[in-house]
Amino acid sequence: MGKHNSEKKKISALKIIGRIFLAILAIIVILAGIGIGYIYTKLGKMTVEEIDETAIGITEETQERLSGYRNIALLGIDSRADDYGLGNRSDCIIIASLNQETKDIKLISVYRDTYMQVEERGKAVLDKVTHAYSYGGAQNALKALNTNLDLNITEYVTVNFDAVIAAVDAMNGVTIDIDSSELNYINTYIDATSSSSGVKSSHITKAGKQTLDGVQAVAYSRIRYTAGGDYKRTERMRTVIEAMLAKAKTLSLGQLNKLVDTILPRVSTNITATEILALAPSIASLNITESMGWPYETKGITLDRWYGVPVTLESNVEKLHKEVFGQSDYVVNDTIKSISNQIIKKTTYK
Repeated sequence: MGKHNSEKKKISALKIIGRIFLAILAIIVILAGIGIGYIYTKLGKMTVEEIDETAIGITEETQERLSGYRNIALLGIDSRADDYGLGNRSDCIIIASLNQETKDIKLISVYRDTYMQVEERGKAVLDKVTHAYSYGGAQNALKALNTNLDLNITEYVTVNFDAVIAAVDAMNGVTIDIDSSELNYINTYIDATSSSSGVKSSHITKAGKQTLDGVQAVAYSRIRYTAGGDYKRTERMRTVIEAMLAKAKTLSLGQLNKLVDTILPRVSTNITATEILALAPSIASLNITESMGWPYETKGITLDRWYGVPVTLESNVEKLHKEVFGQSDYVVNDTIKSISNQIIKKTTYK
């Protein structure tokens, strides 16, 4: 029984990391605009879905304040291929914020267990943000992010678990700097990932900057026992995003073709092929300048289940807008103040 549970945990962990890697690849496709002429037809392999932009929690003031930023939600969901519907939780939530003037990208990982206001069965309740997708798909997930973080997200990319290692290998690996504490754990994860996936790999024998194959890169992102625990693991995921975007800029047409064939059939988005192609000229100038986890300050609590409570929602949102979007005079709106006070009343954390 113990061995069976251990194997289930290994597979579950692989799936979570897999969704994150597919989210990484999705941002390369969407932001990097790799679809030059001949790729146009390939973009038709994506599932394109519309959302109602009038019902996703964006205020007029926010629309104006953030007009210089294109914020895209990357959602990694718990589902099988071709299933992007209700009942799937978004285990990976990354906001890719593109400064349209400087072309700089900031990556914001929103922790899946963050306690905030989510719409469920037509009612606004306090719950984990990961459940928003389950109750209302991408549209509901965007509404939760916009409402609680005061953002202007109208675009999303949803990906699920499939062919993760093959996709990383299609890029001929990624360059990662492994420190000595990570070296102590990574080979155990390599063995577990190789066993679960059936893909062979090799052990890493030294610390330092090196190219990791698909199995090794997945293993790297699974490490959770160094200082920082799960929060550090989330940081490693963002590190891999940076490495992948950098690598995407160097790929040949043949490699891009292979990469696109691997991931596009597993992408659901409301960004059209035409819009993606329009981004093509900007690929060379795109740079990830910052990656971070949000909320900045959290405290765990067990109610009916475990939640990560922002302490407080109001202060975490204010810090986000001041540091990420340069709004030095930013003050949260009345909706966020109300939600923040509800969280304090329910948890007593303030």
